[in-house]
Amino acid sequence: QVQLVESGGGLVQPGGSLRLSCAASGFLFSTYAINWYRQAPGKERELVAGISSVGGVTNYADFVKGRFTISKDNAKNTGYLQMNSLKPEDTAMYYCKARGSNVYWGQGTQVTVSS
Repeated sequence: QVQLVESGGGLVQPGGSLRLSCAASGFLFSTYAINWYRQAPGKERELVAGISSVGGVTNYADFVKGRFTISKDNAKNTGYLQMNSLKPEDTAMYYCKARGSNVYWGQGTQVTVSS
């Protein structure tokens, strides 16, 4: 059974940090690239960051460059999104997507940045 489960979201003050995790099971995680997306209320889902299957190539949306870091631990079947210097506009539901021979989505984890 394929599963992709995000965790690590929550409420944080502006300027704070969170680390999101994306735990995978049921497929060969090491052969899949990982993308993180987010969707704020009333807005379309947007790509935040991506990392290649073995982790050698990363890319970021301009609005998170220098603040977010994507990583992947194939030994643990887990992807991560380290988010620093969070802003209120980062508030959204964050989703993990695994892209390889198939495409899998997680259910999302809520991130709220507010004082």
